Amino acid sequence: MKRKIAVIAFGGNAILPKEQRGLQSEQMKNAQKAARLIIHVVQKGYDPIVVHGNGPQVGNLLIQMEESINKVPPFSLEVCDAMTEGSMGYMLEKAIINELRKNSIDKHIATLVTQVVVDKEDTAFNNPSKPVGPFYSKYRAQMLRRQKKWDMVEDAGRGYRKVVPSPKPIDIVPKKVLYDLVHSGNIVIASGGGGIPVIINGRGLFQGVEAVIDKDFSSSLIAREVDADLFIILTNTKCVYLNFDTSDEEPIKKMTAEQALQYYEEGQFPPGSMGPKIQASIEYIQNRGRKVIITSASHLKAAMINRSGTTILPAS
Repeated sequence: MKRKIAVIAFGGNAILPKEQRGLQSEQMKNAQKAARLIIHVVQKGYDPIVVHGNGPQVGNLLIQMEESINKVPPFSLEVCDAMTEGSMGYMLEKAIINELRKNSIDKHIATLVTQVVVDKEDTAFNNPSKPVGPFYSKYRAQMLRRQKKWDMVEDAGRGYRKVVPSPKPIDIVPKKVLYDLVHSGNIVIASGGGGIPVIINGRGLFQGVEAVIDKDFSSSLIAREVDADLFIILTNTKCVYLNFDTSDEEPIKKMTAEQALQYYEEGQFPPGSMGPKIQASIEYIQNRGRKVIITSASHLKAAMINRSGTTILPAS
């Protein structure tokens, strides 16, 4: 009997909200909240793959490295991605194991440090636009631009920040291991922060690059690769809206991928907001995907029984 697979994508803010300091104890408690949601999906009959964001966590790590740069050599961005895949994977894994025990559910869980292949010819490399890490003074920014060849931009009078490209993911490593684990009934935490970005260089070898992969696109690719039955995207609103944040705001309960594409092309879903989530959903549905739910963590249980959230489906 074919197992029912769900891919669940949620942001790094779910583990480290903006209003918190980032204490380990805070993040552990937030991981417990996330774990309870994941167990609810398990209780609905799905074997989940969990993809978490890592923006706040990597940002803090880069700040720590900048502050200690005269004592400890810093790591590159893709190594910081790997570090947070491990640390956040541990927090989530432990929390999920404990929830499994509390609910007498006999399942195993694994965290995969996941490399995600991007195309070295992706046009995003010509236009770095994703700010990462600390704010720098103008003098420090100029020095880093000269010494490390970083792209630096001024950020609304708050200082200068490094910007990196955000290329689209094209392959998951280790794909077969991921597939075998989840189809054997295990819970898997994978592609944290969108994954560790790598290219295939001129010698046919993997090479890490300083970039940020959107976790929703990475999650969509995983959902397609493992033939997931359900793709859940958790965000900070209970559903998708037309004319969002205006007096004409209108919630969308259900739409087809074709309708979602039409709304997207009309400019309803901006690039820095709902746009990537809608694009990721469309890509999944157009590649034999079955169902997408977009909602907030607090509305997920209701969305699982069609009482909240936005559902995106193939054309009937």
